[in-house]
Amino acid sequence: MKNSELLDLYSDYLISTFGQATATGFSGLLRGAVSHDQTQRWLAGEERTSADLWQVVKPQIRQIESQDGALIVDDSLVEKPYSDENDLICWHYDHSKQRSIKGINFVTALYHNQGVSLPVGFELVRKTERYLDPKSGKEKRRSTRTKNEMCRDLLRQAVNNQIPFKYALNDSWFSSAENMNFIKQDLGKDFVMPVKSNRTLATSLEAKQKGRYQRVDTLSLEPMKAVTVYLKGVEFALFLVTQIFTNEDGTTGILYLVTSDTTLSGKEMTTIYQKRWNVELYHKSLKQNVSLEKSPTHTVRTQTNHFFASLCGYIKLEFVKGKTQLNHFALKSKLYLAALQSAYAAWQEFHPTTLAA
Repeated sequence: MKNSELLDLYSDYLISTFGQATATGFSGLLRGAVSHDQTQRWLAGEERTSADLWQVVKPQIRQIESQDGALIVDDSLVEKPYSDENDLICWHYDHSKQRSIKGINFVTALYHNQGVSLPVGFELVRKTERYLDPKSGKEKRRSTRTKNEMCRDLLRQAVNNQIPFKYALNDSWFSSAENMNFIKQDLGKDFVMPVKSNRTLATSLEAKQKGRYQRVDTLSLEPMKAVTVYLKGVEFALFLVTQIFTNEDGTTGILYLVTSDTTLSGKEMTTIYQKRWNVELYHKSLKQNVSLEKSPTHTVRTQTNHFFASLCGYIKLEFVKGKTQLNHFALKSKLYLAALQSAYAAWQEFHPTTLAA
């Protein structure tokens, strides 16, 4: 059996299973058509990369692409608290939870257009270097490449693959001046992204030339009104808009958005940035609907290839979503119900009688 056929079957299995995704379970589901050892050899075989993902997803991208598309870059963590530590499964700081988590940290370039979101590139954070923490004196791990470097590589890869998009979107973690200059000047694209409240900027070209910068949160800004600013380290003018929102707990928050496209209004900026939410849905579905967290694989290579197969499973769900108008969770619920009905029918064959009154 070809590797492409095994990938197709295994990614179907990741969508269909509700428990641990194991080579034994996969073989049993196929009634031995693919053996446990064959699955293990395939997972331990040639490591799948972002270039391989592009070959899988390219036909789907060509069906939905247009210049109105958005390219979203974001990272996420897959918790693996019980797996042995290695260069891939190790401790990473989770900014959303304000603590370190043991697991797999990955960065994705997600293309969104016409209501469809598809991963077109990925990087796994590998902490291959060991060093002594000067504060604790303990040995720790670190990656030789930053996530911002990965971000730029994924954006460059998308442009090289001739994926049309008008705006690059990301959260404040990737809002460095280096990334902004790279997107606008090297790639010739525009961006909409948030900046943290302590970022410094000048409110005029004269102030920039004289080095008069101030923190974003010290400005008196009218909500949703775009103003021209010069962010420190960025070589061109930006539009800045503030968006006030209410958190779930009733508190008020402020989002500071900047864009390199100075033709946009404040409302247009916030509308475009709302597309970034699709990457959160992607992360959630990847973890819950295609068994990303449920593999007991032990090595970096088998873990990487399982991750790749989960991406392929997500792509399949997104494709079926378009045909059925059912989201990933609704599709998974239908599979669960079908599995229950099948199990119930099988049980009735084993035990058709009812209990005595």
